[in-house]
Amino acid sequence: MPAGPTPVPPPGATAADDRPRLRLVTVRTPQPPLEDDGQPLRLVHLGVAAPRPLHRPGPRPQISGPVTPDAVEFGPTWSSRIDLPDPRETGRRLITMTLEALAGRRPLSQLQAMTSPGVYTALTAGRRPAWCTQGTSPLVVGSVHACEPVDGVAEISAVARRAGRAHAVAARLEGVDGRWRCTALQVG
Repeated sequence: MPAGPTPVPPPGATAADDRPRLRLVTVRTPQPPLEDDGQPLRLVHLGVAAPRPLHRPGPRPQISGPVTPDAVEFGPTWSSRIDLPDPRETGRRLITMTLEALAGRRPLSQLQAMTSPGVYTALTAGRRPAWCTQGTSPLVVGSVHACEPVDGVAEISAVARRAGRAHAVAARLEGVDGRWRCTALQVG
């Protein structure tokens, strides 16, 4: 008893297509949440530095009251070469005083007026070349050479001798308020 034509399965169809379809069911488990809103997230360092936030400087302070010429010219002023003494004489004095102070024959405070705050701080830090503190033989500073690359700037160098050994000393002098001030010093 044929009831009618038998359905022909489409090409490539198998008997497994007659099975019911699978569906995904989410089941809640009684575990704490992965993130707690009350606690911030902790970053794990993986060898890559986290980007820094951009630096945003605050507003500049406002000048209160009228601006006077005295307020504008406050602080040290640069001097030109015409207003300054011979850099070789100042350089010889600076080198001699510095080496005597490093040897302990003169107080370091005498160098404060001749040096910038950074150089003076470095001198008072206590790191002195060993040859400055060894021996009692006199220190002789040879001829001082000066080079003026820019108006108001002089670079000086000299050779200091003690007990048959020679040591190089170099400094940069800048003209400030009509006198030379040491802004860099190298004792070798």
